[in-house]
Amino acid sequence: MVQPLSDLIRQGRGLVPADLVLKGGQVLDVVTGETVPGDVAICGETIVGIGAEYDGRETIDVSGLTLVPGFIDTHLHIESSLVTPLEFDRCVCPRGVTTAICDPHEIANVIGVEGIEYFLEAATRTVMDIRVNLSSCVPSTGMETAGARIEAADLLPLRDHRQVIGLAEMMNYPGVLMQEPGVLAKLEAFRDGHVDGHAPLLSGRDLNAYIAAGIRTEHEATTAAEAREKLQKGMRVLIREGSVSKDMAALRPLLTELSSAYMCLCTDDRNPLDIAEEGHLDHMIRWMIAQGTPVLAAYRAASLSAAEAFGLKDRGQIAPGKRADIVAVADLAECRAQLVLSGGRAATAAAFAAREAVAPVGRGSVTAPKVTAASFRAASNAAETHVIGILPGKILTEHLVEDMPPEGGEKRADPERDLAKVAVVERHGKNGNVAVGFVRGFGMQRGAIASTVCHDHHNIVAVGMSEADMALAATRLSEIEGGFVVAEGGKVLAELALPVAGLMSLETFETVEARLKDLRAAAKSLGVVLEEPFLQLAFIALPVIPALKITDRGLVDVEKFEIIG
Repeated sequence: MVQPLSDLIRQGRGLVPADLVLKGGQVLDVVTGETVPGDVAICGETIVGIGAEYDGRETIDVSGLTLVPGFIDTHLHIESSLVTPLEFDRCVCPRGVTTAICDPHEIANVIGVEGIEYFLEAATRTVMDIRVNLSSCVPSTGMETAGARIEAADLLPLRDHRQVIGLAEMMNYPGVLMQEPGVLAKLEAFRDGHVDGHAPLLSGRDLNAYIAAGIRTEHEATTAAEAREKLQKGMRVLIREGSVSKDMAALRPLLTELSSAYMCLCTDDRNPLDIAEEGHLDHMIRWMIAQGTPVLAAYRAASLSAAEAFGLKDRGQIAPGKRADIVAVADLAECRAQLVLSGGRAATAAAFAAREAVAPVGRGSVTAPKVTAASFRAASNAAETHVIGILPGKILTEHLVEDMPPEGGEKRADPERDLAKVAVVERHGKNGNVAVGFVRGFGMQRGAIASTVCHDHHNIVAVGMSEADMALAATRLSEIEGGFVVAEGGKVLAELALPVAGLMSLETFETVEARLKDLRAAAKSLGVVLEEPFLQLAFIALPVIPALKITDRGLVDVEKFEIIG
């Protein structure tokens, strides 16, 4: 609700009591780094006064606390939290995240525009402010089979929705550089707005050309040198700390009081286990401060710099005229929220309970073909074998070549050499393809794990030492409408159903967290050494990794953009 200007002015002057006053604390000014003592007066959703004494119709005692601007996650896929947007709101907003800029790219690749519309509807009902960048790459590449295709004309009717910021990460950077008509049409459609970037390892003249196309932000920098070049060329760099892609340690030294005006924070893909055990943006802030990042730089990157980068001029600072997104902390270095206001509304259990529900979408979207152990046979007469090499904590992979002599015209998984089979089963009912390759890095000794969270096409992906267990896990995924499965010896050891497009649960955050712990333990019982095996599993299929990927059409050399097996 927009407050009348007369109310803002009168309450700001103290002529009438403010709607809400936070008393007894001090404000961290993310411009100067100074702390400002005094009350904070709020009229409706808007801050109308700081640094003075105010009377309020309602008051909250924040004595001994420091008030900082609400945190802004500048790029994430809420689907990766494995819960619905409303449940994500309930688990993250109390940690201080009052704005989340999401790209519903995952659900869009399964069910198309309907998935984006679902997110937009949910964004009008959450306590936190969810803003949406419209998915730019559906499908992300022609080398894979997704559930939908979205063109520029499909996005234009959504462009003026009140929760839309602009165009989401343009991960098809080869398409930008090669001036593909469909890519250029999307860039032209959002030329006067915000366009999010995604260009890992792009440098030199190619990076110049990519930025010249109107792309303004980048979350894929994994080294300080890469981030520095992108900053120098005018991009806002988003420091990412997800559950698989962990770039904070590498980029933190670049975040100073000087550079923080042009750097932001994001999580990209963060699962419930990490949120519950470590936190969200609050975790990033306290970790960086503990490692020596200036307090001002950390909090500015999490708030004002993020707001400026994405054109959200109404937030990012605790100041008159700004949206009342406020986090109260006892210790700036510890960054643990004692109180969170989002648009002047406290993030309490009552506030979350008062939200209207949103009907789920994407049910019954897993229509995979029937598979058996024979479906995962790797027929070959050649010993030379292309292998995907997992790099823990990275979505980047290695392109390995191993000597694997076939037995009876078939290559088999080899636990002693940590060579497991990896397969993708097309699950959108398009062609029923099944592709098989090999992967190193899981440490698996037996059994199989499988998932419908498989970036970016979200077909079924399975890794295993046993073809029979791979078939069992894939079949079970169809039965539970998608999710995660661990199987061994013909039995399902653990599972999590994700019936919302095969990506999100209808259960609570706490229930999902508990099931993930069971899945993690079950995967470790197979010998899996990765801390986040299911997220790592999902990123084997990411199309912009400069190495190998496995798609339903086969093993692909992404550097050459050709199918090799």
